[in-house]
Amino acid sequence: MTLRLPLPDGSTRAYTPRTEPLALAATGPLTSRTVFSAAHVVADPYADTSPDSPAAVDWDATLAFRRHLWSHGLGVAEAMDTAQRGMGLDWAGAAELIRRSGAEAKAVGGLIACGVGTDQLTGSATLPEIRAAYEEQLAVVEESGARAILMASRALAAEAVGPEDYLDLYGHLLRQAGEPVILHWLGPMFDPALDGYWGSADLDAATETFLDVIAAHPDKVDGIKISLLDARREVELRRRLPEGVRCYTGDDFHYPELIAGDEQGFSHALLGIFDPLAPLAAEAVRTLDTGDTEGFRKLLDPTVALSRHLFQPPTRFYKTGVVLLAWLAGHQTHFTMVGGLQSARSLPHLATAYERADGLGLFPDPALAEARMRTLLSLHGVDQ
Repeated sequence: MTLRLPLPDGSTRAYTPRTEPLALAATGPLTSRTVFSAAHVVADPYADTSPDSPAAVDWDATLAFRRHLWSHGLGVAEAMDTAQRGMGLDWAGAAELIRRSGAEAKAVGGLIACGVGTDQLTGSATLPEIRAAYEEQLAVVEESGARAILMASRALAAEAVGPEDYLDLYGHLLRQAGEPVILHWLGPMFDPALDGYWGSADLDAATETFLDVIAAHPDKVDGIKISLLDARREVELRRRLPEGVRCYTGDDFHYPELIAGDEQGFSHALLGIFDPLAPLAAEAVRTLDTGDTEGFRKLLDPTVALSRHLFQPPTRFYKTGVVLLAWLAGHQTHFTMVGGLQSARSLPHLATAYERADGLGLFPDPALAEARMRTLLSLHGVDQ
């Protein structure tokens, strides 16, 4: 049977879904790269909420998805951008998510790192208030037993007057952190409020400040996550890191080449796209573990078209496609998001996401995915 998929001009095209998922080998540990998937949250579809309400989370389904990621050998990057941090999930919800996921990670022996930010602040804030907000969140993450990811702060971007403010605040946080942390540089394509982070809109100048923070405290930095969608800049920055400091690519456009690396090094991974790609991504990295770079690229390169589609501008709305694919894959029973963000992408955009994911064999049950996509199309008036 074929599906009629909508096009932006109001017409439709015929698509014949595949009947079998991609055949993947048994799961196992990943050895050559440390790989985190930033994970989405599953909304409670029965909660009587509005876009302005605190997030209502289906905790059972949310934690089940994390067990899915761990089962494939991936780590979980928790309470990050992919979990709609600052786009439907407030600090109270994020703190609960961190505590629950931290406990689940201990129970199953899963690798976990959690986001530390300042999103409990509302309105303008002073630098001491921003520091205190970071400290509050850092304590919650460390108490959960997870590694901390120091995320970029909208409040700091608004209040800092230059690089010195970043050097001072991050230096303070790194000195008091109990364990080495991951520093996260999230570009303005993911969050426009972060434009000019590290004290300059000039990325070359910002890079120098970022490296100065790391150089002053290399023993307190496990690694850096770069989300600038600029492969050349990531490689150049990666080559300048102190020995022992990892680079975790956050580049959802160029991840195969960055993870594969070159004669001078490679990137580990902390990626939102690995939420829908988990089984295939894990298979690719296990292939890389054997030294088979060509086999790794053969598996992962074809996924880039899907990732570029999901992360197309406005990039911050990529979460909608991620949750759509989780629903189609059977990881949740509905296509509902906290904050009503399921409406953030058009029907043609979602249809293309389905087609590309199905073509890759990502759905464990292609018939279920087809039936659910057919329901979504019919709900929006696309006759089949």
